[in-house]
Amino acid sequence: MLKPRLILLDEPTSALDRTVQRQVVELLRSLQAKYNLTYLFISHDLAVVKALSHQLMVVKQGQVVEQGDAPAIFADPQHPYTRQLLEAAFLAPA
Repeated sequence: MLKPRLILLDEPTSALDRTVQRQVVELLRSLQAKYNLTYLFISHDLAVVKALSHQLMVVKQGQVVEQGDAPAIFADPQHPYTRQLLEAAFLAPA
């Protein structure tokens, strides 16, 4: 347990202000690179998801509606629900 390969993070930055969120995301990235970690990162904050994720799964009412390469999904969401989420977070592609 001292050298995990997978860490589950459920809303780890939800109660933090943006400055502290940024510090936590930078720390997570650093630890990920240093120890070759995989994170299962659960969040409603799409800005944090965008900053941290390589692969993305969008879930609506317990069902996966879209999954794949995170940059591709943020650039060209295929599912209407994903587009709605990005628009609500002001992250919709232009």
